[in-house]
Formats: sequence, structure tokens, C-alpha cells
Amino acid sequence: MNAIEPSAAPAGFPDTAASFMLDGPAGKLETISDVAEPAGARRGVAVICHPNPVQGGTMHNKVVTMVERALRESGLDTVRFNFRGTGASEGNYDEGHGEGDDLAAAVDWVRRVRPGEALWLAGFSFGSYVTIRNAVRLGAEALVSIAPPAGRWPFEGFEIPRCPWLVVMGEEDEVVEPQAVFDWIDSLEHPPELVRMPETGHFFHRRLMDLRGAVKHAVHDWLPPTRQA
Repeated sequence: MNAIEPSAAPAGFPDTAASFMLDGPAGKLETISDVAEPAGARRGVAVICHPNPVQGGTMHNKVVTMVERALRESGLDTVRFNFRGTGASEGNYDEGHGEGDDLAAAVDWVRRVRPGEALWLAGFSFGSYVTIRNAVRLGAEALVSIAPPAGRWPFEGFEIPRCPWLVVMGEEDEVVEPQAVFDWIDSLEHPPELVRMPETGHFFHRRLMDLRGAVKHAVHDWLPPTRQA
């Protein structure tokens, strides 16, 4: 499939897969949107965040694209974007702080073009850290966190979301210590639903289809109404 050349930010949510540049707080943000099949489309949009750009993370990461696929197949339209300083996005890496403002800019665009629709946030690794930190202030109605880096990033000092929330964690993650994640979840007053995947590392090698199925199964009962309802 040929890459889609980015264009200016559209005034409405594109009817087909599209690549464009959104206005962000540190410059333009390289963005891709896609749409669910009309027959199963839901009244919601998922914004999905990628892993740490310092370690090569982009919106084209295989875990990110698989989570995007799972949510789109569940009926949600999707938005991915590159954090500041990644790919064609302008600005410089900001250790998770400015990246939260980048996410807010993407959410602001979604709310303008899809007013009144459910907002879901999803992220992988560093991207899950950014989405968890900002879920409450951005009014997320559901949250999907893949390998959240508890123990590597400060998971305190912000309000923990109470919306429907899924965490998927590989039990043999070589980047994020699985027990640190399990202990963090156990410490929460309102813990997320946890799916532990045995024999699975950080990047879900040979387990991406299992990840897809786990996400689709877990979020099914949280989905917003269909567009035809």
C-alpha cells in the first residue's frame, strides 16, 4: 500500500483513510485517520499514541497499528499522530510533558469534527503513559493501555481515570518490568481490567494477532451505540 501524502488538516473527519498535518502546540503534527466499516460503525473515535520516539517509536509501530486495527474493527474511527519531533512532526521531544499537549491538540481536532461522539484514548508503552496521564483532563470515555511503563516513568501526581480501562501486559516483557505493572495496578483504588499474556515480550512478537483479539474481546461491552442507532 502506498504511503498517503500529508495534506492540510481537513475541516471534517475524512470518509476514507487520510494523512494530514494538524496544528500542535510546538508546530505541525503528522496525523493519520481511518474509518470503520459503515455497517458496524460506532459513534466514537479512538486516538492512539505511539511509544518513545527516543527509542524509535512512531505511529507506524506494529503494536500501535494492531491496536488501531482492533479498535477500527470494533467500529471506532481512529486517529494516530507522531509526537513532536517524530517523523514529519515539528518541535522537539519533551519527556512526556509536551507530548500530552500534542495529544490534547489531536483530541481538540476530533471534538471539532466529531462533536458529541465518544472519545477513546489508547497507547503503547510511552504512549500509554501519555494517555493515562491525560485521560481525565481530556474527558476520555474509555482507555486502552498496552505495556504501560510503570516503574520507568512517574505514575503519580495526576488523577487516575475511572472510565472503562483495559491494560494488556506481556508476562515476559523485557523493557517494562511486568511485576512493577501488576503492583501498580494492585495499588489503585479503581484498577483497570488486566489481561496478562504469557510468553509475550514488550513488542508482542508472534503475538500481535492475539493482542488484536484480546483488545476486541475486552472492549466489546464498552462500545458506544452504532451510527445507525
